[in-house]
Amino acid sequence: MGLRPLAGSLDSDVRWVAVSELEDPTPFLEGAELVLTTGMRLSSAGDFPGYVGRLVERGVAGLGFGVGLTHDEVPAELVAAAAAAGLPLLEVPRETPFIAIGKAVSELLAAEQYEEITRAFAAQGRLTRAALRPEGMHAVIDRLAKEVGGWAALVSETGEILHATAGTRTDQVESALRRRGGRFPASVAMSGPDGQVVVQPLGGGARPRGFFAVGAGQAFSPVTHTVINAAGSLLTLAVEQGGAHREAERRVRGAVLELLLAGQEGAARAVLAPVGAHLPDEPVVVLAAAPDALDLLELHGFTALHDGAAVAVVTAEAAGRAAGRVGVSGPGPYRDLRGGLDQARRALQASTGTPVRFADLAGQGLLALLDPAAAQAFSSALLAPLSQYGSRADLIASLRAYLASNGHWDAAAQRLGIHRHTLRYRMKRVAELLGRDLDDPGVRAELWIALEATC
Repeated sequence: MGLRPLAGSLDSDVRWVAVSELEDPTPFLEGAELVLTTGMRLSSAGDFPGYVGRLVERGVAGLGFGVGLTHDEVPAELVAAAAAAGLPLLEVPRETPFIAIGKAVSELLAAEQYEEITRAFAAQGRLTRAALRPEGMHAVIDRLAKEVGGWAALVSETGEILHATAGTRTDQVESALRRRGGRFPASVAMSGPDGQVVVQPLGGGARPRGFFAVGAGQAFSPVTHTVINAAGSLLTLAVEQGGAHREAERRVRGAVLELLLAGQEGAARAVLAPVGAHLPDEPVVVLAAAPDALDLLELHGFTALHDGAAVAVVTAEAAGRAAGRVGVSGPGPYRDLRGGLDQARRALQASTGTPVRFADLAGQGLLALLDPAAAQAFSSALLAPLSQYGSRADLIASLRAYLASNGHWDAAAQRLGIHRHTLRYRMKRVAELLGRDLDDPGVRAELWIALEATC
């Protein structure tokens, strides 16, 4: 088009053309543009260094200076400033319209995009053919490595590498998985001196069924990212096709759990044997969680859905690795599995986001096993006659001290700082208001629970 280079390198990528006669066009630029101007507002030699500096700071691809209008030739000062700043500078002859340059760049960009799309489609076709081979997912991984000019790996949901091509950087894969921080749905991309690594989850559920990782010694282009996403779709499809099989397995495990709860351990093992599954060795621990946590529990042992909860029967060692809102029973044999399930459910009710062991729950007292709302309602109803008895709020405090001292008058009176005869009078009044015999151990137990529930 008759453009003549005057300064700088011509290696810059041009992503658009912008025409501007402003002294500072940078607020209207994004970077990587070829800026065209006739310099009508650049009349002073002192303007050129500042003008060039602003363009360089904005990251433009280059500057085209039109001659034959405002300037017969490109000012020497502008050429010097561009050369000093490393800004590509081209002379645009009078007979070359700026619009022609814009059209040429637009056509080149369109051709480049079409080529990228064509390459991406071709790569997707090769990946699809690989997916149809007997090797399935492994063939897709092998093809993906060739398409990106690097390496690729298939990773299990627990982080184990199932298949990898030559040159796979396992350290980078492990680093990327750690960076995910347990957040299953998101993918991870890392760039560094060794190139770029992308790790994506497989599966459309709340928890991925695995991952695939891909890396190369250079940054991935938009076409490469398209190819990676296509591979991810094919791998995810292969994973999801096994969903029906997993649902069938879960129904079998549910039936096996019913056999175990009915005390038919031998029949349960006989059902699992043909499918290559087995039960953990005794003593076993029962885990209980919300139904949507079944995927997570499957990492630890034998699992099934039961009565609206996800249940796992695991070893004590595996139980120690449980995380999240999980109830954990005490260890025991299979013949006590129903009791273990009940313990795990009760512990789950007390969990607020972290594992709760039934043994720890029992150590918190009887109230920890009761529904808080029900305990509060019971307390309010039982102690209402005392709470409503005029201004004598000291009746409840006296009752608490009396029960805490196991009915010993002297100890309770000393705790309250009153005479024991005063305490005897108060307890007589308490018994009358409640209509209960305070010497009855059952009555004392109920009153103590009611008092504790008010705390």
